[in-house]
Amino acid sequence: MLTIIFVMLAEVLIFVPSIARFRADFMLERLKQAQIAALTQLATADMIMPELEKELLANAEVFNVVLRRDEVRQLVLSSPLPQEIYESYDLRMAGPWELIRDAARVLVDPENRIVRVIGNPVQDAGILIEITMETKPLRDAMVDYGLRILLLSALISVVTAFLLFLAVQRLLVVPIRRVVQHMQAYAESPEDARRVIEPTADVEELRAAEEALQSMQTQLTGALRQKERLAQLGSAVAKISHDLRNILTTAQLFADRIESSVDPVVARAAPKLVGSISRAVSLCEATLAFGKAEEPPPQLRRLNFGKLVEEVVEGEGLGAEGNVTCLIDVPPGLMIRGDEEQLYRVLANLVRNARQAIDAKGQPGTIEISAGEDEAEWWIRVGDTGPGLPARAREHLFSAFQGGARKGGTGLGLAIASELARGHGGRLDLARSDDEGTEFVIHLPKETAGAEL
Repeated sequence: MLTIIFVMLAEVLIFVPSIARFRADFMLERLKQAQIAALTQLATADMIMPELEKELLANAEVFNVVLRRDEVRQLVLSSPLPQEIYESYDLRMAGPWELIRDAARVLVDPENRIVRVIGNPVQDAGILIEITMETKPLRDAMVDYGLRILLLSALISVVTAFLLFLAVQRLLVVPIRRVVQHMQAYAESPEDARRVIEPTADVEELRAAEEALQSMQTQLTGALRQKERLAQLGSAVAKISHDLRNILTTAQLFADRIESSVDPVVARAAPKLVGSISRAVSLCEATLAFGKAEEPPPQLRRLNFGKLVEEVVEGEGLGAEGNVTCLIDVPPGLMIRGDEEQLYRVLANLVRNARQAIDAKGQPGTIEISAGEDEAEWWIRVGDTGPGLPARAREHLFSAFQGGARKGGTGLGLAIASELARGHGGRLDLARSDDEGTEFVIHLPKETAGAEL
């Protein structure tokens, strides 16, 4: 329907000048017939009868014929006019817009008028020829011609619309329907790689859309497969970690007794054994905690942050002696609001990672814990003088099983810390990581969901 409408609108640009041209040709034809009748009269001026003159005018469909030859204007044929001349048209000087305007006036005026038409004789048979004629035959012929033009235009429009419909159906609708069917089939089983679309469209834009859809489906299928494997792995790891934690806890009890051994070799090895078992227990507990569907919402209350930091340092075994020195720069009496247990886990994970990074470097190092506040938030910095994070670890820093920085690491510590920080409405950011060390910053807002903390 749109095609038919548009074609008909375009036909207006053809119809208007063509109907004006038809009117001019109609008048020129009357001038030609009148010229023939006038020349007949001039050739037999003494022999023509009134009845023949009347017949000549009737055949030419005019009332009077005036022929101007040799500067002499001569009324060659004449008959009584049924009414006064309504208007005169000079076809010798009429431009396109005048022809269109006069044609429109004839079409909209149903009255039968008498008009004078002036033109040039054919074959140089004079200077000008002038006739008087009725407008009704002219208007009837114009209406008939216009209807035929409109009918032809409508036929062309229908044929064009049908051909365009077939073209659009073949080039656009069928490929789009195919894409929709592929999307529906893929949605039923996105893990099935056989349902990923294969680009076949000939239209460039549709081809680009199919290629983009193929890329998206391929990535999504891979991600779903990886997610499924990680879910299975997480379930298995959680089961193993649960049983392993129980075993290690028993081993830890016996290791504590070994520390009191009188054997100097055993006494020197006992602290390392206890430390290794403690780290293994902590890893099992972190794995079990991360394997839960979601962390419980934080129980917010005001707490002394300096005291919390001291507990974390003591729990991680960072005393005065050892390869790692811990510096604490926390304002006395700094009170923050948060979940004490969850913030302990965040700091413990960051401190543990920092200590392991320094131990991996094989040289003495320092861990610095600082904190402060402004009008909008509390901030906590945990930095170390370790070797810095490798590029691979920085790409997936807070992703479980992908962001491990050391050999054998799982990346669970940072993933858990980041999740717990988000649970407080804050975030965990990597401030820097280079050859001089690594620094993380925890941001805890003082307002969450419009409520002041």
